[in-house]
Amino acid sequence: MTAAPEPEILAAFEIAKGFMPVDEGLALYTAAVDAGRLGLPLLEVGTYCGRSTVLLADAARAAGVSALTVDHHRGSEEQQPGWDYHDPDTVDPQIGLMDTLPAFRRTLFRAGLEEHVVALVGRSPQIAKVWAGPLGLVFVDGGHTDEHANADYEGWAPHVADGGLLVIHDVFPDPLDEFTGQAPYRVYLRALASGAFTEVSATGSLRVLRRTGPGI
Repeated sequence: MTAAPEPEILAAFEIAKGFMPVDEGLALYTAAVDAGRLGLPLLEVGTYCGRSTVLLADAARAAGVSALTVDHHRGSEEQQPGWDYHDPDTVDPQIGLMDTLPAFRRTLFRAGLEEHVVALVGRSPQIAKVWAGPLGLVFVDGGHTDEHANADYEGWAPHVADGGLLVIHDVFPDPLDEFTGQAPYRVYLRALASGAFTEVSATGSLRVLRRTGPGI
């Protein structure tokens, strides 16, 4: 099954600041619509400015559930000054640190999706420790070091409900992509090796896995 958002939602996704290409966004949207049938919240780790949140929120709205998005909004490693993915417009001039929360809120407002999203502002492992409920979908798109990618997986994958989906972004098997994609790739391999998840689809660097067994 392939699902497609309405043109105005796709347009809101495309104009939002972020890095996800359209084909991967459409694959994420299809996964979110699929997972929405479980009647459980859809959660992403790594909000940035809300580009992918638009798609999750629209799918959540259709399913009558909430989209949850986790981020400290200070930027991941590759988004800091001096790195290729740094955007100086995301820096708060008063404190000299990144703050993507205002851009995220503008993205949701322009898309008309504010009421369908719960923004969890903080570090992923801390929030995961106090989260107790099952989730229909977990989208891992946070930090790209082994430390952060594994912490996101260990913190949130246990909450994926039976039949729910684990989606991992920036999965690059090529060792030349060591910084941007090798940690997510290793998490993806770990999920498959666990026997708890079975691959559903692969689009670009996006992998969709379904929970088919216990554990992580």
